[in-house]
Amino acid sequence: MKIDIDRLLKDCFWEYNFTSDDILQMANSDDWRKKSFLFEKILLNSTKMIKDLKIFKPGDLKKLIEDFKIPQFNSKFAFKRKNIAEVYFLDKEVLVNELKWVA
Repeated sequence: MKIDIDRLLKDCFWEYNFTSDDILQMANSDDWRKKSFLFEKILLNSTKMIKDLKIFKPGDLKKLIEDFKIPQFNSKFAFKRKNIAEVYFLDKEVLVNELKWVA
C-alpha cells in the first residue's frame, strides 16, 4: 500500500519544511526520538491515520503505540486515536464507548 506522502506533509507537517525523503528517513531511522515525533504527528493529525501509520515497520509500530503517552492537551481526542491504532494494529480491546458494538 502506497502512502501519499504529499498529503501526509500537508496534514501533519504544515509548519515544517520537510520533504518526502525526510519523512521516509524518519520512519526508517534508528533514532527513536525521530520515529516518535513522526508517529505522534501522524497519530494526532493525519486524515488517514491507519493508512499513514503503515509507514512504520510492524515491530516499530507496536513499540510506538505501546510507548505513546497521552498528552494533557486534547487528551480525549488523543486517547481515542491511540485506542483506534491499538485495536487495528495490536488487536486490543475497544475502550472508546462510542466505537463499541452494541448488541
